[in-house]
Amino acid sequence: MMKEEQILEKRLLELSRLAYNRDIITYSDFLNLNELNILHSIPKNTLCAGYVLFGGYDLAERQMAAFLPDALSLRGELDIRSFFSREICVLRISPLYEKFAEELSHRDYLGAMLNLGIDRSKTGDILIDGKNAFVFVNFKMKDFLIDELTRIRHTTVMTAEVEFQDFRYEPRYETINGTVASVRLDSLLALAFASSRSRLLGLIEGAKVFVNGKLVTSNGYQVKEQDIISVRGMGKFKFCGTGNITRKNRICVSILKYI
Repeated sequence: MMKEEQILEKRLLELSRLAYNRDIITYSDFLNLNELNILHSIPKNTLCAGYVLFGGYDLAERQMAAFLPDALSLRGELDIRSFFSREICVLRISPLYEKFAEELSHRDYLGAMLNLGIDRSKTGDILIDGKNAFVFVNFKMKDFLIDELTRIRHTTVMTAEVEFQDFRYEPRYETINGTVASVRLDSLLALAFASSRSRLLGLIEGAKVFVNGKLVTSNGYQVKEQDIISVRGMGKFKFCGTGNITRKNRICVSILKYI
């Protein structure tokens, strides 16, 4: 295990101990897919407290972990959003003069925040909606970003808080139907991203493919219905299920690719 991964694992274990010993909720920073996989890979018997994950909206890629004391862990249904209402806030970034606004990308928004000196671990996903963007950030960063994030590339912007409890996001997606020889990970990746098998194999072996947040390095992994497959740098999709068998003995499948 690399030094950075060891440091993260040690930090997560410490957060779980604090939650247990002090009977409080403790929080990680925003974790990316690799970091979430490290958390998932920690043996359950070494964690002192259970945890829940949330990134501000359903299907968030970057998420915080909240380690829960026993009293909360033993409850039945949990209101996960309420646990994070004092840790995550939503900011809307919008052009001050929409008529003169540029077409800004995810990289533009992220770069502007990092140029202000904010660590990536303090920011979650960035959702672009036309000329506006919504970004999830650590609550402690809120006032600083509202005051300082006033320009992205050549566009003057205004940054304002959105009520976290009321924020809802419905992801956009396209439905892709096709046929595969088997419901293997590499077959579904080829359908979703219309890419060559050699490139896809490189992504899988290069530790860039995750199923439900867990790293998968076997191209023959059997995907299950409703699994969420994420590929770093390419996007994600949900496997909806199988249909009929064709005359050539191929399986009809349907996926939802998030756009």
